[in-house]
Amino acid sequence: MDRRQLKTRKAVFDAFEKLISEKKYVDITVKDIIDAADIGRTTFYAHFKTKESVLEELCADLFDHIFDKHLTEEHTHDFSKSGHSEKHMLTHILYHLKEDKERYGRLFTGESADIFWNRFGALFREHLKDQISCGAWKSPGKLPVDLYESLYISSFIEIAKWWFKHSCEESPEQVESYFEDLL
Repeated sequence: MDRRQLKTRKAVFDAFEKLISEKKYVDITVKDIIDAADIGRTTFYAHFKTKESVLEELCADLFDHIFDKHLTEEHTHDFSKSGHSEKHMLTHILYHLKEDKERYGRLFTGESADIFWNRFGALFREHLKDQISCGAWKSPGKLPVDLYESLYISSFIEIAKWWFKHSCEESPEQVESYFEDLL
């Protein structure tokens, strides 16, 4: 993406995040997002089809980065040599949630937080299935795969919610170890 496209996406994401911290998701319209982002309708629709696609892209950005095959060293952490291990990928997710605490905090605490967590869970499930099927992450053992995935994802989400309620005081590594202890 070129610089203008990135700037537009950021403006739309910022506007959406601000709106969702003030209103219920169902009450937000595309016009609200366009007005808050201070962009034209044509510009919005060149990037997104609906308000649902804004939420989808917002969540997808996080997972696309975390599960990218070619990770690079980042300012606050380096998982480029982690081999995409389960422990490192979960910790990586937590680093990004913490680094963007203000951004994600608005999504996590607003009246529409469940919509975000459901989308987060659905995207996580896609990656979890891939990791389990290729043998990179823990197998479900004797549990039915779909039950294991549901328990795994809901447990991770509940730990992330707990962590945010406590202002992300613990390190991502410590929070990931709580998750390991749980499973």
